[in-house]
Amino acid sequence: NVIEGYNGTVFAYGQTGSGKTFSMQGVDNLPAQRGVIPRAFDHIFTATATTENVKFLVHCSYLEIYNEEVRDLLGTDNKQKLEIKEHADRGVYVAGLSMHVCHDVPACKELMTRGFNNRHVGATLMNKDSSRSHSIFTVYVEGMTESGSIRMGKLNLVDLAGSERQSKTGATGDRLKEATKINLSLSALGNVISALVDGKSKHIPYRDSKLTRLLQVQYWP
Repeated sequence: NVIEGYNGTVFAYGQTGSGKTFSMQGVDNLPAQRGVIPRAFDHIFTATATTENVKFLVHCSYLEIYNEEVRDLLGTDNKQKLEIKEHADRGVYVAGLSMHVCHDVPACKELMTRGFNNRHVGATLMNKDSSRSHSIFTVYVEGMTESGSIRMGKLNLVDLAGSERQSKTGATGDRLKEATKINLSLSALGNVISALVDGKSKHIPYRDSKLTRLLQVQYWP
């Protein structure tokens, strides 16, 4: 559907240590254990290569939300805090987020690896390499038909930080602050999903966290 101009999101949700990052990233040198993200790369480039009479351009971005602050995992300064903005035509977007043209699967994988190595991780009693941030790898697919019409879609591939009870993880200091922000944003995500599923809610609380704000249906950035 992304190839046809629709937006989509795939995310892993669950408790700390349950295998979210493994499910999304996988093991690159073991084909049977590749994660959702590299499999999505394969699927997208297979689809663009076999779609007739359409020329495609693929961009990628990779960001993390750490302590409710947005940072570019592929930028020149990945500690710089970026702002979420909204425009009448562009919709919700991250100002200053770097975009990278990708012509094939290896280029996407290189970006995924580089960004993943810049993520915030920390040890807890439940996971020695616990993800302390939410990460969003986005693939933007722009297609132009022979008639000149353009369609644009994007796919958000999200590795959420783990939900956790502080008493079980032994969180103190920075870990406790991180856990509090993580749990608040995951709670906001749950509220958004509940409101969308309900179908009767007049208000969808997208603005309750940076995570739900970014996963809101958006236009081309």
